[in-house]
Amino acid sequence: MTALLEVSGIEKSFGGIRALNGCTFTVEKGMIHGLIGPNGSGKTTLFNVLTGYENPDAGDIRLEGTVITGIGPGKVFRLGVGRTFQLTRVFTRLSVLDNMLIAAQHQHKWLRSALRSPGQGGERAKAMELLDFVGIARLAELEAGSLSYGQRKLLELAYLLMADPDVLLLDEPAGGVNPTLINQLADKIKELNAAGKTILVVEHNMEFVMGICDRITVMHQGRALLTDVPAAVRSDPRVLDAYLGGTEDELEDEGLQAGAAQAEGGSK
Repeated sequence: MTALLEVSGIEKSFGGIRALNGCTFTVEKGMIHGLIGPNGSGKTTLFNVLTGYENPDAGDIRLEGTVITGIGPGKVFRLGVGRTFQLTRVFTRLSVLDNMLIAAQHQHKWLRSALRSPGQGGERAKAMELLDFVGIARLAELEAGSLSYGQRKLLELAYLLMADPDVLLLDEPAGGVNPTLINQLADKIKELNAAGKTILVVEHNMEFVMGICDRITVMHQGRALLTDVPAAVRSDPRVLDAYLGGTEDELEDEGLQAGAAQAEGGSK
């Protein structure tokens, strides 16, 4: 497989707190890659560094061999890397469709000539197509504030897709989402991957991660502890020690056992 994103020796501190401590791993092209670890292990800080919202103190990020460290979120976006956020960002008093159109205008400003604007009519058609893809087209005229948290997650994914990025960084897409919508979200992520998207997912829902990912990186104390297939991650003693304190029962409580079993059964 071809290396798409290469994270090399990334360091990031906030005052006396070291959030990232020599973090190094690779995301291969065409993969769904999970990023897991306990709270405070550096996952969201790494996402912010990857997408230009934070500058690292040391280390490099490469996209297909080109250094993109510290170039800023607009330039990262124009290179085809899009992201969602841990907390959904919607205009609650506007309709779902209007949220999509505002997102499109914002993306055109960032992308400039890299994205041909199809005009308002074309944007509306594309927005409705993407809302249908994520399963909420029927809600297009409702105020976004009336959506459930899970539906807002789907809306955020839809408006990210307006720019058709090659790489999707999803920050806790299943967080706070009910089981029915989680299954729907998992199916859509797999479908996007089958269409050629490379996807990096930060997530606390272990069953979700184990069920959709080809490879998983475990973060601990700002470092990448290991990267492997889901079944190997589930059983690795370092994960038992660092992530959940070292017991098989605790892993099972968090859904790691069930998720890895699903992955072994060929869920993808």
